[in-house]
Amino acid sequence: MKVIYSDGKTGECPKEDELHVIRHTAAHILAQAVKRLYPTASFAYGPATEKGFYYDIDLGDAKLSETDLETIETEMRKVIKENLQIKPFILPREEALKLMKERNEPYKVEHIADLAENEPISFYQQGEYIDMCTGPHLTYTGTLKAFKLTYISGAYWKNDCKNKMLTRINGTAFATAKELDEFIKLQEEAERRDHRKIGKDMQLFMFSDEGPGFPFFLPNGMTVKNSLLEYWREIHRKNGYQEVSTPLIMNRRLWETSGHWDHYKDNMYSTVIDDEQYCIKPMNCPGAVLVYSTQPHSYRELPICVAEIGTVHRHELRGTLHGLFRVRCFTQDDGHLFLRKDQIADEITSIVSIINQVYTKFGFEYYLELSTRPEDSMGSDEDWEAATNGLKDALNKMNLPYTINEGDGAFYGPKIDFHLKDCLGRTWQCGTIQLDFQMPLNFDLTYVDENDDRQHPIMIHRVCFGSIERFIGILTEHYAGKFPVWLSPV
Repeated sequence: MKVIYSDGKTGECPKEDELHVIRHTAAHILAQAVKRLYPTASFAYGPATEKGFYYDIDLGDAKLSETDLETIETEMRKVIKENLQIKPFILPREEALKLMKERNEPYKVEHIADLAENEPISFYQQGEYIDMCTGPHLTYTGTLKAFKLTYISGAYWKNDCKNKMLTRINGTAFATAKELDEFIKLQEEAERRDHRKIGKDMQLFMFSDEGPGFPFFLPNGMTVKNSLLEYWREIHRKNGYQEVSTPLIMNRRLWETSGHWDHYKDNMYSTVIDDEQYCIKPMNCPGAVLVYSTQPHSYRELPICVAEIGTVHRHELRGTLHGLFRVRCFTQDDGHLFLRKDQIADEITSIVSIINQVYTKFGFEYYLELSTRPEDSMGSDEDWEAATNGLKDALNKMNLPYTINEGDGAFYGPKIDFHLKDCLGRTWQCGTIQLDFQMPLNFDLTYVDENDDRQHPIMIHRVCFGSIERFIGILTEHYAGKFPVWLSPV
């Protein structure tokens, strides 16, 4: 497949990049079609994604509905039939700004302002349409063979709720019509299995306008949930975990010490009690830290493994809420381990074994990602390097394949993420193992070593299900409501 790069050179596209280029070009063709139908529209971002593409568009006073997608698709086919040559060009910053202002593209103008001062700006043109883009792209619009617009949603400019809400048109594209047809069939099957519909039909759970994003579990749903929790408790008792329960609301000081207030406060709910600020917990880990700190510990006691089925609350924008998959209140199956450095590999091996046992029971295959230090993090470079190497060493000793996910670790440490695959081939990140050198330091947690010296333990945060609610949603769609007998509510 031939592509054209921003410097004007053409070449064969690497096989692994073909789908990305096809979808990126489809996004440009979508924008050109929309501009023809809505001449005053201005455009923000239009990237290719793992599952397709989208374009965020400011349509002014115009409102789109799902029925408008067919009209836009028809216009896209006209652009494809015209077989317009796709040509790149590069402009200096000032000329790029002038061009975008002349074309009434305020979002592109703002984007240019965010770029480095002396950075040349690349564009691609097809017919009358020009878009700011680094490419690469297909060489002609006529080489796009198979696409479909899927749905309309909303998105804030730069993902900031203080900015204007834009119209996001979503779609997908493939190299062949056969691949597109297979995708459409999968989407139809996914719609049939939608946990929101099945959950309503089976009376598993409900939502209310009085609590958007806060699920209500009905008697049938509680049967499923309690069966999962009984199974979880059984395997954790067998593996030496001790169950605890920690308060839902704790003083802001705790969250400042843990680092959550500095790194996560935008997702936290808070209230005032006795003239002091308290937070509803978004995570269970600081409570586990307080449990550990209640008494002195010897190196002989480690590892100490505590488990908690804890209810947590996290603020999510209303537009992102989605059934049980994205909620504001959920139950997390946490485990927190306090251990010595020489125990890291053995404990990670044990945790992987537990998570593997859980996923195997439900027939899930999975793959692993090692997520490294994000930009918003705490701790020294040395601690992060030691923690990351600790996870790598453990995975290598188990001969487990994994990929690196740069910059997606927790703010306090790197992590191993488990991505399970359901019957439709979709992947879901559920289990995680996070290695944390920071929180024990922040809370000055200690144990006495064999020389009677005080040392800081290492902390591991881990979950199997992740969010119990989300896992139930996944199971509902995986089984299409036909749960195994031991889980079935009817």
